[in-house]
Amino acid sequence: MKIQGFWDSRSKQSNSSKAKRKSKQINIPLLSRWHPQALQILDWGVTFASVVIFLLMLLTRFPGMELLGIGPNWLLIWVVAWSVKRSAFAGALAGIVLGLLQDAITSPDPTHALSLGLVGLITGLMQKQRFIQEDFISIALIVFGMSALAETIFALQLSFASDRNPEDIWIYYQRIALASAILTSLWAPVVYYPLNLWWQRLKTAQESASSKF
Repeated sequence: MKIQGFWDSRSKQSNSSKAKRKSKQINIPLLSRWHPQALQILDWGVTFASVVIFLLMLLTRFPGMELLGIGPNWLLIWVVAWSVKRSAFAGALAGIVLGLLQDAITSPDPTHALSLGLVGLITGLMQKQRFIQEDFISIALIVFGMSALAETIFALQLSFASDRNPEDIWIYYQRIALASAILTSLWAPVVYYPLNLWWQRLKTAQESASSKF
């Protein structure tokens, strides 16, 4: 009985300490005082700004951020970060919109909307609660797989919609697909953590503000 009581007390202390740490992580008293509509506008602004930043980063090659002349697929990382806690429809819609934006600044033929849309759809369909722990390794693995999928879809579009030799396309695809997947997955946690932290804390602030107004 004494041993059982000891473990019960230890369990209660552990649960209380975890609850305190969690409350410290998500407690934002300043944002919780805002009106829910103001918080929604702020969320849209931050989300739009992050998309613009990553669009610009697609056109920029920073020293040490290339592998075989390939840079990270920043928009794919953003789509995965957005879709990992949202529905398949929300993920697919975000992927299509970002794919069309990428087409506007690069080339619409072949389109990036198809590959990014499927990335968002599949990421949203994953049963993350059962199979995926939300840590850096899991996110990197998801991005690695989604990057390989996106490059495959892009190569298939080139094969069917262009006059180029399919053999040359797939030789080029084999060279860049692995490099792109490795590089993009390595940078995925750097992008995922701040975005996910912002969305999580803003959601908590919105729930707190909704109870007051």
